[in-house]
Amino acid sequence: MTDVTPELLLGAYAEGVFPMAEDRFDPTLYWYDPEFRGILPLDTFHCPRRLKKTVRSELYHVTFDHDFGQVIRSCAKPARGRRTTWINDRIVELYTSLFERGFAHSIECWKDNELVGGLYGVALGRAFFGESMFSRQRDASKVALVYLVARLKYGGYELLDTQFITDHLQQFGAAEITRAEYKDRLATAVQSAVVTDVSAGTMSLSADVSTFSSMPDSADGSAILQSISQTS
Repeated sequence: MTDVTPELLLGAYAEGVFPMAEDRFDPTLYWYDPEFRGILPLDTFHCPRRLKKTVRSELYHVTFDHDFGQVIRSCAKPARGRRTTWINDRIVELYTSLFERGFAHSIECWKDNELVGGLYGVALGRAFFGESMFSRQRDASKVALVYLVARLKYGGYELLDTQFITDHLQQFGAAEITRAEYKDRLATAVQSAVVTDVSAGTMSLSADVSTFSSMPDSADGSAILQSISQTS
């Protein structure tokens, strides 16, 4: 694979393609364009009853973009049920660069000032590409997902891409669609991020950080659950 730059990575996302490594210590990246794509519909997101109780209890203190580096490094580590991950050092470097440019974001769950769960992904236009999550305490990553959905709905997002379908995601209403349908939805969702200079014949991608960060950080668990139950 040609050396991947942050600019090339963003262009790939706009076309529906994403990179992965074979494992944590494999330095090579491979492009993936699955025949079927996992998405999590924002308007029909399902929050299980037990998880609602956890969110309302505010067992975890939830922050946004507070410690992206620790989140992605935690996602890269082995965990129960997975001896290795697809997040190698180059992935960490690339997505940290996207974070510094305003395109990548993290959600952190803290307990007693310790990071116990979270997730990260890429935002482009009105699309959010979920990359990975981790949990060191019960439901911590699930709580992060609930807060992510609330923030995306508040910001007017249209697409939450999960790449693949897992049993873990199906409980929230994740669905699988064809590559063609996915790319139709993607084109609409990222349209606002594409900046074209007709005279120069060039195209660039712009970050709209305000759509992701517009929700008040002070929103409590009950307000978060109310926001995800509202359809647009």
